[in-house]
Amino acid sequence: MSGNSNLQALSDAGVAIWLDDLSRQRINSGNLAELIDNKNLVGVTSNPTIFASALSNAADYNDQVRELAGRGAGVEEAVRELMTKDIRDAADVFREVHTATGGEDGRISLEVDPRLAHDTESTVKEALELAKAVDRPNLFVKIPATVEGLPAITRTLAEGISVNVTLIFSVQRYREVMDAFITGLERARENGHDISQIFSVASFFVSRVDSEIDKRLKQLDGPEHLYGKAAIANARLAYAAYEEVFTGQRWQALEQVGAHRQRPLWASTGVKEPAYSDTRYVDELVAPNTVNTMPESTLEAVADHGNVLGDTVSGTAGASQQVFDSLSEIGIDLDDVYTVLEREGVEKFEKSWDELLRTVSQQLEQAR
Repeated sequence: MSGNSNLQALSDAGVAIWLDDLSRQRINSGNLAELIDNKNLVGVTSNPTIFASALSNAADYNDQVRELAGRGAGVEEAVRELMTKDIRDAADVFREVHTATGGEDGRISLEVDPRLAHDTESTVKEALELAKAVDRPNLFVKIPATVEGLPAITRTLAEGISVNVTLIFSVQRYREVMDAFITGLERARENGHDISQIFSVASFFVSRVDSEIDKRLKQLDGPEHLYGKAAIANARLAYAAYEEVFTGQRWQALEQVGAHRQRPLWASTGVKEPAYSDTRYVDELVAPNTVNTMPESTLEAVADHGNVLGDTVSGTAGASQQVFDSLSEIGIDLDDVYTVLEREGVEKFEKSWDELLRTVSQQLEQAR
């Protein structure tokens, strides 16, 4: 483990530190291994935006692009092969962490094509194909928590595949995700899978909630004390829901035969508002059995000046609910907030996917 006291304190409090970034340059340079050794890193998340950025900025992909162009690979095939190679190589870097944590950490996430976010059947098909293509025990297939994504989550887990559920914004949707997870494990067990080998995280997006609600507060000339309060309150209410569901009878029946809880994962923890502390979505969301996936700038900020004081979440549900009661009272339509955030989240990833296809298309043309 690292010599950094802030990161060590975070790990000791039960927070798994993951990096919200991946590139071939990071793998090949040894930077990823270095972060594991020195910064308590135990996992990585990727998404279409991260891959679009990596592929547009690095020469590390040139040899593989030339090879793909040489055998006449199509653009979509090339994108998948470029991505799965990075995921496989990163998974191998994390193999020791994966073994040491009994399979819980040392995890790498790869997202299904975001254009399938509202297509259950195609999402399941792609999730199975990705798991087969990567062929690593420490892969998480990422599936969005859209209405259509929920049954896809259940069906993918039922096939024995570990899942990272992404793009969760509301506590209500999070409850539906936990139900989809538990149903998936029940079916996996019926299908003869060893459910002690199936893991999952539920990626609850944080900073975007503040961005959207602060914008609406400004339009309503809302009270100062409510600015920057919603995202942390939302995540804390999600954790209270997690504690409730994973101590219930239905869950205990699975736990007795080796099932692992689906951990809450705090995503979108980079701070977008300059007036707020750059470590707030880490310091204020410390709780046992959680994951915090951070951009590297946030990881470095926490290492440098984070204020990790142990569990800052348990027992905060009452105060967190008051924040939302106050927001509702002044006219913030919370259901609309979550609808907008989910739609924008899917659209952002679709846009990045299109960018990814364009970049790879150009690179293939140049290589030919």
